[in-house]
Amino acid sequence: MMTSDALEKTRFNMIEQQIRPWDVLDPKVLELLWRLHREQFVPPAHRALAFVDMELPLAEPTEAAMASGRSMLAPKVEARMLQEVDLKPTDSVLEVGTGSGYMAALLAGLAQRVVSLEIDPALAVRARANLARAGVKNVEVREADGAAGLPGEGPFDVIVLSGSVAQVPPALLAQLKVGGRLLAIVGEQPMMRATLITRTGPNSHTTAQRWDTVAPRLAHFPEPSRFHF
Repeated sequence: MMTSDALEKTRFNMIEQQIRPWDVLDPKVLELLWRLHREQFVPPAHRALAFVDMELPLAEPTEAAMASGRSMLAPKVEARMLQEVDLKPTDSVLEVGTGSGYMAALLAGLAQRVVSLEIDPALAVRARANLARAGVKNVEVREADGAAGLPGEGPFDVIVLSGSVAQVPPALLAQLKVGGRLLAIVGEQPMMRATLITRTGPNSHTTAQRWDTVAPRLAHFPEPSRFHF
């Protein structure tokens, strides 16, 4: 088990050697990464790897059937996603794919309120426990299929998809306020791009592809046909 000094040294290395070099320079984001302890959201079996530049399984080794293929995104990806959406203290946020609850906690650290949707009941329970342990009070985790969003409760200032999709459903874009932003990792392996979509009017949007990465798929989002004629 790490001493507190060793833990803080490892956190420092994560921020300074992984995250800053990936153009994450917003002081609010960097301060939050110091304050919110990522290791509290990592399954105990993988906690020693909490600050490593890699995705981490959301399931314990004895829970292979749960959360199959699901993982926490790499720290630099989480940090840069947080920077891209440029949160304001008054923002209302919808997250799809709660996982461990860490990204929801990061969003909540800079926004007013976060509703996070998790399709896996066991992960939803664990995320609520992680958030409570970390003292995060402005996140509501709901067990739900996030592919449809929350059409009865929008519009939202920000929507974040914490995983990859082949394309962003129009139904989610319709849940953004005018001026609102949706961030998703869009595409097919080996080429996916962090994509920021801003709603500029009732029927108009702008799209910017920010940087390349890869991420596990979110469940139940539409996939392109594999048939070719």
